[in-house]
Amino acid sequence: MKRTAWNLAGRALAAVVLALVALAPVAAQAFPRKPVTVICPWAPGGGTDTILRALCKEAEKTLKQTINVTNNTGGGGAVGHSAIMQAPADGYTVGMITFELNSLPPQGLIPFDYKAYDPLMRINADAAALTVHKDAPWNTLKEFIDFAKANPGRVTVGNSGPGSVWHIAAGLMAQKTGTNLVYVPFDGAAPAVTALVGNHIRAVSVSVAEVRGQVQAGQLKILGVMDTQRNALFPEVPTFREQGVDVVFHTWRGLALPKGVPPAVKKTLSEAFKAAFDSPDFKAFAEKASLALAYQDADEFGKFLAQNAADVAAVMKSLGLAK
Repeated sequence: MKRTAWNLAGRALAAVVLALVALAPVAAQAFPRKPVTVICPWAPGGGTDTILRALCKEAEKTLKQTINVTNNTGGGGAVGHSAIMQAPADGYTVGMITFELNSLPPQGLIPFDYKAYDPLMRINADAAALTVHKDAPWNTLKEFIDFAKANPGRVTVGNSGPGSVWHIAAGLMAQKTGTNLVYVPFDGAAPAVTALVGNHIRAVSVSVAEVRGQVQAGQLKILGVMDTQRNALFPEVPTFREQGVDVVFHTWRGLALPKGVPPAVKKTLSEAFKAAFDSPDFKAFAEKASLALAYQDADEFGKFLAQNAADVAAVMKSLGLAK
């Protein structure tokens, strides 16, 4: 009787072990078993929201699950970035992080930084460009810089608001060239460009996409782009580096996860969103929207975030914007 009982117990235990072994691969491959949420720190209809929704639409095809984009806005991006950081680390919440993650900490506006996340991938990076009126006396970056040096405190450069990405871009340019510029804030890039068209300011330091229409219409001209290569829309315009000024500066967008998401889950998400990034429909969308795609994997994106944070903090300190 005792031997029979032990045999039965042994068989039962073996059956349980075999069942667990058989289920292990299923459990590992089960993600995602329900819809995924992606947090956007910016309002619906804006550039960040639009590119994110286009990417998620393509990623659904690989994940075989619905991806719901939620807009957690407020605090200049602080509310949404905080929500991403505090989400459960199970992979069912992904977030789009933006340039402001590196500009808010130096101002003391958020008590965390890029190190609070696990980067997933960079999606795009739009370089700043120095653009002037068509009738401006400068046709090269050197001519602009020489004038600014000869006339300190007289050259007005419009941006998209105090402490904004384009304010920092102009500050970095001034820092690298030893010029004394006057920074004129506007409520976004569009009104700054409008002021330049009207000759109310001397230049703007916004992205190529934001001056594209006016440049193509012959109202404005671009003197240089703060990138490692020329812009495909205006291949005749040299980079800052080509003109002897070592400045590379972008606004950027990417995906990140709360700290601690399991590696296998992170891998699944990474592969799905990379497939979406590579899809013809997403690339066509980005081209139509004049958004420069600039993919980086998790490791490359992490290194980029660290360098960008250091550069931004240094420039904001020089502009008197850092606490």
